[in-house]
Amino acid sequence: MTDGFHDALVTRATSDMPEKFFDRFMFNLHPDGGTAPSVVLGAGVYPPRNVVDGFVVLTTASEQRNLRVSTEHDATDAASVGPLRWETVEDNTTWRIQLGENKTGLELDLLWHARAPYWLGSVDVANTDGNVTSFDHLFQPGRYEGTLTLDGTTTDVTGWYGLRDRSRGVRTMSGGQGLHIWYQAQFPDRTFGFLLVENRHGGRILLEGAVMHDDGRLDDITDVRHNLAFTAGNDLISGTVAIVTAAGATYRVDADASAGGGYMAGGGYGGHHGKVRGRDFEEFDVYPLDGTVGPTTLDSALTDRCCVFAWNGQAGYGIFEFALSRSSSYAYRPSLT
Repeated sequence: MTDGFHDALVTRATSDMPEKFFDRFMFNLHPDGGTAPSVVLGAGVYPPRNVVDGFVVLTTASEQRNLRVSTEHDATDAASVGPLRWETVEDNTTWRIQLGENKTGLELDLLWHARAPYWLGSVDVANTDGNVTSFDHLFQPGRYEGTLTLDGTTTDVTGWYGLRDRSRGVRTMSGGQGLHIWYQAQFPDRTFGFLLVENRHGGRILLEGAVMHDDGRLDDITDVRHNLAFTAGNDLISGTVAIVTAAGATYRVDADASAGGGYMAGGGYGGHHGKVRGRDFEEFDVYPLDGTVGPTTLDSALTDRCCVFAWNGQAGYGIFEFALSRSSSYAYRPSLT
């Protein structure tokens, strides 16, 4: 597919490696014609801290089941944590993901295949506390083959959509952010993917991404405007984004986010990744999707919502990741009318 990025996780510490160095991956999995079940899973290694951790977030029509695991990295084979195993079969082209028996009732035996080139950028942000965030960031759309077993029922997921995200470096994002969007809308022949971060006054801190075409073209995204509808609890209901690309293309994409779930606090987001927890640490919990749990009740507002998208008369499916600042100084401001 695309050469260049060293895909396997960096697992050995070096003398010049920062103490907060990480190397992480995340995959999502959902039907190519629906929003449930939706799975987000991932793992990260932190060589200077001798830590490897991982998570599984499973969203069904009625609840979200969460598994978080961690152990000492030198006690593993460098490609697993708890019931989660991974293998880079071919850099930037094929990954194997396996999830063994665990408390979520979900088991997976998957091959992920890239359907378009990856987009790779570097996130470099000066934080309000004086620390600097600097890490490589890659995302790439794909499709799966294999099986998903949920509560004893096995489903062939061949053809299901999934996007992977890779990040490597030092991440210390803190303070000053107002709106965060990580947008991955998959359509039959292209994927709209971007990361947008705004400050609490609506000013742009970061925009990166591309329209990733199945025929191999990458068209960088140069502008994004948005008009989003949220509940009183900062949960996304629906929204429209207008995208402009370097090639001069313009797209207007709508999203229906009514499926619910995808609250990433269930995956340890909110500052818990990379913590030293000793060997064989495991946590499991369940969030009901009845309105009692949401971005304002959890320790992280970050949400990876599986959505139905609409563009040019076509339906698409994918992940709309969002977070609004909970600071009293922030109120969401649409930039698209």
